[in-house]
Amino acid sequence: MAQSHDPSSTLPAFDAASNRLIIDLGALADNWRKMDRLSGKARAAAVLKANAYGIGIEPAAETLYAAGARDFFVANAEEGVALRPLVPDGRIYILAGMWPGNEQLFFDNGLVPIVNSQEQLAFFMSVLSERGDHPCVLHVDTGMNRLGLTASEALALANDPARPASFSPILVMSHLACADDPEHPLNRRQLESFRAVTAAFEGIESSLANSAGVHLGTDFHFDLTRPGIAVYGGEAVNGLANPMKPVVTAQARIIQIRSVRSGETASYGASAQFSRDSRVAIVAIGYADGYHRSVSGAGVTLRQARPSGAFGFLNGHRVPHLGRVTMDLSLFDVTDLPENAVRPGDYVELFGNNVAVDDVARAGGTIGYEMLTSLGHRYERAYIEAGR
Repeated sequence: MAQSHDPSSTLPAFDAASNRLIIDLGALADNWRKMDRLSGKARAAAVLKANAYGIGIEPAAETLYAAGARDFFVANAEEGVALRPLVPDGRIYILAGMWPGNEQLFFDNGLVPIVNSQEQLAFFMSVLSERGDHPCVLHVDTGMNRLGLTASEALALANDPARPASFSPILVMSHLACADDPEHPLNRRQLESFRAVTAAFEGIESSLANSAGVHLGTDFHFDLTRPGIAVYGGEAVNGLANPMKPVVTAQARIIQIRSVRSGETASYGASAQFSRDSRVAIVAIGYADGYHRSVSGAGVTLRQARPSGAFGFLNGHRVPHLGRVTMDLSLFDVTDLPENAVRPGDYVELFGNNVAVDDVARAGGTIGYEMLTSLGHRYERAYIEAGR
């Protein structure tokens, strides 16, 4: 029998919650330190976008700052404003860049815009002509075909004699498209394209590697790495055992235990069908809480290609999800647990120390990123402090 680990056992009780998150800030700090070590001579940034991948920007920022992080990436200027008082001397990079109307946020809060396009470049240049110096990052697309100037545009900019002296990026960056597949040929093509650009911006720091890119080796590290999902405990590389510590444990309360006879059905569309007498735990969790409907597996129409849905964990046992995830409720098969081992009011672990978030995500045809960043507002949160 598997050994159950319940991180909430070390915390003050919060039994009133229908569902709850236990967030291990010590694991978060350890994961960042591990990625910083794996980055070799490069320093590791901390990525705090999407409310720090769903765990809360304030506790995450304070923890990572205390662990040694001084470079921080967020999605937009509003996130940067919220982050600034938490990392007083940290450098905050804004991935969406600067747009007309929000430039004062950058100046007032010391935010660094990432220039992603010719339009943003032109606007930033116009701002510099009025204001003078302000740091920026030049984003170059090397094969992702998402954000960034093309490599040829970046090279033309580097060699443009008319480029104003006030435009002096502090960082040149790009983003890897296939680093989670170490053998993908695009990784090497992007590396070579990025090297050509960074050579043209001699003396300026550069950044290419995300979480998976850190694992590609020192060629990809440059000056600054940008680990994201790995710091939060998720898988970064396909087919590689996850070396990171779980950070988030999600639990939901059992409301009722039902007895169901062989031949009966349960859930919408009679999607759970029983070939034996069974006991079913009705659990207070659903897609309104970020527990995606797709993790139902074959309980959802058109998902028969993946007949196995998610599992939870309860008292040393994996318990399969049954039927369809609904807005507020999910069903789990607890037939194989002794009757006295489960009762209403108990909590099922949805993912965490005993069920990897990426395993749940795979059952729903998605990735751990989406599970974490979808965590709903109805979870009560408890934090295990770093060093505890």
